[in-house]
Amino acid sequence: MQALLGVIFHFIGGFASSSFYIPYKKVHNWAWESLWIVGGIFSWLIVPPVAAWLTIPNFTDIIKQSSASTFGYTYLYGVLWGIGGLTYGLGVRYLGVSLGSSIMLGLSMVIGSMIPAVYYEFFPAEGKEGISLFFSTSWGLLTILGLLICVVGIYLCGLAGVRKEKDLGGHSDASGNKEFNLTLGLAVAIVSGMLSACFNFGLEAGKPMAIVANNLWKDLHPNEGEFLFQNNVTYVVILWGGLTTNFIWCLVLNLRNKSYRNYVDKKAPLLKNYLLCALAGTTWYMQFFFYGMGESRLGNGASSWILHMAFIILLANVWGVVLKEWKGVSRKTYATIVAGILVIILSVLIVGFAKELG
Repeated sequence: MQALLGVIFHFIGGFASSSFYIPYKKVHNWAWESLWIVGGIFSWLIVPPVAAWLTIPNFTDIIKQSSASTFGYTYLYGVLWGIGGLTYGLGVRYLGVSLGSSIMLGLSMVIGSMIPAVYYEFFPAEGKEGISLFFSTSWGLLTILGLLICVVGIYLCGLAGVRKEKDLGGHSDASGNKEFNLTLGLAVAIVSGMLSACFNFGLEAGKPMAIVANNLWKDLHPNEGEFLFQNNVTYVVILWGGLTTNFIWCLVLNLRNKSYRNYVDKKAPLLKNYLLCALAGTTWYMQFFFYGMGESRLGNGASSWILHMAFIILLANVWGVVLKEWKGVSRKTYATIVAGILVIILSVLIVGFAKELG
């Protein structure tokens, strides 16, 4: 039952992550950097401490009392992840929700799930899974199988994207994306996928803060389960790092493109734009809020990260269909993207079952 709850929480988090960019598509007369940083202020600066305040008492004291190395590495990984988050937005801009998310998050899933396991193989820590465990247990082998099957699904989604560009001649699709650019989008997506995995590394670095937060939660709520909101404090520090990277780059673009005028441009629907960006930013953060809840039921390891990423990839592709990003393509291309979605669903089921065995 705990594994089922974990899968459900990860599904909700995946839905939030795959849906957050939708409100941005309704923002009018603003440059990309303007809408991205306004939404990001909610994602990285406003909502995380509110969530921590609601769930973990005295969360600011936990941050203040953490060691310099814990805070420093958590923040550093946040800065690196911020570059991945910045390029994620560009990847969606050039590739669309469906194809962009599949490639970027697929890479992030593989790197983010495997590198910590390799690290803990050589530097063992209590409660951490080394890579050898995945090859010496039945649940570990099933997890690897689920990961490999998900990679196949990601490949199919990428193949569908290549066929889509060929079908449409590189032009805009029915979703209204006039900036579709496969070559530039793939370059950005590779950078994003590699650096986005740093978020998982930040969670590992911030574990001492999570332990203190969890102990406080248990003292106040002894009957409501452990680890439910343990990462909410760590998120605050990681996302400060993400804010640093994104704010600096968007400010540079604002000055270079003179798009800083967007924020007070009376020709734009200002109130609507600000509300849409706030909705997008808040929705984006909720992926991690529910990721922490899912992790509390499945454990902090490769299985949680794989499920989280797989659900985002799956639901992003569903959104791609809903938004007509695949309208006008050949039947063969459409069948390829559907096959990719189905394969990813299979991988999610396998990973969930593997964790139940574990």
